Amino acid sequence: MEILLVVAPLAVPALGALAYAAAGWRRSTAGVAAVSAVLSLLAAAVLAGEVVTHGPLVVGALLRADAVSAFMLVVITAVAVLVAIATPAHLAAELAAGRIGSRTATWHAVLVQAFLAAMALAVLAADLGVLWVAVEATTIVTAFLVGQRRTRAAVEAAWKYVVICSAGIALALLGIVVLNHASARSGTGAGLDWAALAGASAHLDPGVTRIAIVLLVVGFGAKAGLAPLHAWLPDAHSQAPAPVSALMSGVLLSVAFYAVLRIKVISDGVLGPGFARALLLAAALASLLVAASLLIAQRDYKRMLAYSSIEHMGLLALGAAVGGPLATAAVLLHVLGHGLAKTVLFLGAGRVLQTTGTSRIAEVSGLAARQPVLAGSIGLGVLALVGLPPFSLFASELGIARAGFGSGIGWAMAVALLLVVVIGAALVNHTSRMLLGPPREAPGAAPVPRPLPRTTAVALVTGLLACVALGLSTGPLADLLGAAAEILSGAP
Repeated sequence: MEILLVVAPLAVPALGALAYAAAGWRRSTAGVAAVSAVLSLLAAAVLAGEVVTHGPLVVGALLRADAVSAFMLVVITAVAVLVAIATPAHLAAELAAGRIGSRTATWHAVLVQAFLAAMALAVLAADLGVLWVAVEATTIVTAFLVGQRRTRAAVEAAWKYVVICSAGIALALLGIVVLNHASARSGTGAGLDWAALAGASAHLDPGVTRIAIVLLVVGFGAKAGLAPLHAWLPDAHSQAPAPVSALMSGVLLSVAFYAVLRIKVISDGVLGPGFARALLLAAALASLLVAASLLIAQRDYKRMLAYSSIEHMGLLALGAAVGGPLATAAVLLHVLGHGLAKTVLFLGAGRVLQTTGTSRIAEVSGLAARQPVLAGSIGLGVLALVGLPPFSLFASELGIARAGFGSGIGWAMAVALLLVVVIGAALVNHTSRMLLGPPREAPGAAPVPRPLPRTTAVALVTGLLACVALGLSTGPLADLLGAAAEILSGAP
């Protein structure tokens, strides 16, 4: 039974990929992704209840599910459900417009399922080496998805993504090798097992571990979109198909940051909390500064959302730098809230692109008059993203700020809040220009008054309602959040 609970979130999307590879993408198979996502979400929920009640589940030497793993699985599968609901309408529009063929649609479906399986493996890995393999697999799979349109811009974005993320992953691999050396010298037999390394931290060589931690944080930080290795993110997210952009922003970045959180536990045990805090603070403030400076004059709404992702990864790094159960729980809640809100926005942006044919902010106006449901979803999504109540990002950002001002880094929190205000103002300004005002009448630039597909509307509204519900109460996730925060805070 334990094996089934741990393996199911990984096996279900893998079977979905095989189903699409065998049967192809067609109307009769379009629902396979949604069924796979819902089954995975149910499996994640059952697994979460099990680990909260009975503790971690271990399968062999390679897989382990604790509260952190279970929470990340909930994030991955919740976002996957929204994306799976909206994808059939997105691909149908692309097929109807002749931008893709049935073969490309099939590859899209296969690769998305493989992508979800790789992310599930990453958060279920008990071993740092297995995690690295899973993260590298997500890079390979998503590179094909980013270049799916086969335009010059899409192919360049895919190559840029591969080069920068491969450099980051190479640094992470070097860090793993160095950490393995420290582990071997300790004589504890911990190897690269997360839990064993955290338990053996008192025996690891501080000098060697310090080098490993820097390499690992920078390496996985590149995949998470943290500055200074963030340059791949705006191009990749703006060129990828909307459902893929939603998955990359909503969960891929968070899964990479999950690795950083695990590494921080080892770092705190060996070097004390100050070392990782300094690294994460520098990455957080640099990421927020990059996002603020490039969002002010942003002209492309998909790139605007991508830079917003850099901002939120910066906020996660800021919360992790603060540390402690309160900030860590807020970080995890932020991961879920950001994933849901950004999924709504990328799916909405994809629909805007399909109906207007442009991603330039200046060429989209009056959206509220032509497509009120789509415009309302995008408007509310941006309000969620800037951290207004009652959305969950308000609660998570408030939690990070409260913990930060109480932890002796008030100056960093003040700088971060100032940058967040600048970013919020830029997002609201750009979005209001798209939503309000008279509709453009110029051919090729005006929104075509086509109705929003029902499935897309369901995905957008469901995502927003989930953000509101989490903002009002974490409900059944409260115990899971608490247990995960204790693990990442180094509690025994």
